[in-house]
Amino acid sequence: MGKLGSKSEYESLRDARISENMARMEMLGLRRCAGELTDIASASSRRAAPRKTPRPRVTSMTPLRRSGRLVAATPAGSASTHRRSARLNGQAVQHKALPSTGALGKLAAAAVDYEWDTEEDDDDEGKPRLVVSKGRVHALQERRCDSKGRGAVYDPVLGICCHFCRQKKLCGEEDCKRCGEGDLKQPCLGKTECSSCHSSYGIFCRACLKVRYGEEMEEVRKNKNWMCPHCVEEKGINKFWICNSSICLKKRKIPPTGIAIYSAREQGYESVAHLLMDRLKRQAF
Repeated sequence: MGKLGSKSEYESLRDARISENMARMEMLGLRRCAGELTDIASASSRRAAPRKTPRPRVTSMTPLRRSGRLVAATPAGSASTHRRSARLNGQAVQHKALPSTGALGKLAAAAVDYEWDTEEDDDDEGKPRLVVSKGRVHALQERRCDSKGRGAVYDPVLGICCHFCRQKKLCGEEDCKRCGEGDLKQPCLGKTECSSCHSSYGIFCRACLKVRYGEEMEEVRKNKNWMCPHCVEEKGINKFWICNSSICLKKRKIPPTGIAIYSAREQGYESVAHLLMDRLKRQAF
């Protein structure tokens, strides 16, 4: 048994190997190279590069470069270089006809512009009002949808936007003077009007009213106190009856239903609104 404080055989071998490695490093000059690299690194850290002061921004007084198209469009001697619309410049504005191709090619020769009527009128107090030219009325009557559905003719002025499908299409109602005769003062018989809000939330075409809410246009016309699904939902008249347009569903954080009428009819529901009402009832209970 070895004496206390004496080195063991392992420690003696370890010390001998360390001494051998140190002698080898001295012979190769590794320790000298390591010292020089340490001195270089410390010296470079002390000599930090001075921060460059930002140059002041020079604002040129020369005019801005403009494209050749804008330069050519600017009238000579004009003080303002901003582009303005024809309406702001006081010029006459006409609605451009939609590009006609195929079956609509015959509409190219028709007068499809709108006109301004300056004749005195008791309602307008002599102010000019927008009217539809006879040529456009004739062209619309030829293209007008015969059915009483959603319609097939888009018109940005005569058409009234439906809250669900958001289409400004002319209705197919026989007695509608707005869509049939081009009278802008008359309401569209193929669109509903809410007795409560009188807003765009209460405007539905015949097809959307039937498919999405299960209501008939004739019954809505007879009911002077008819309220749109949006107002029924807000007033809480029918607890689980909601407006299923994408706008209203997103406000309720419900994904839009898309074409859900086929699924609703397969399950025996009258409309998409009845399907959603049943789902909300089951979720509540």
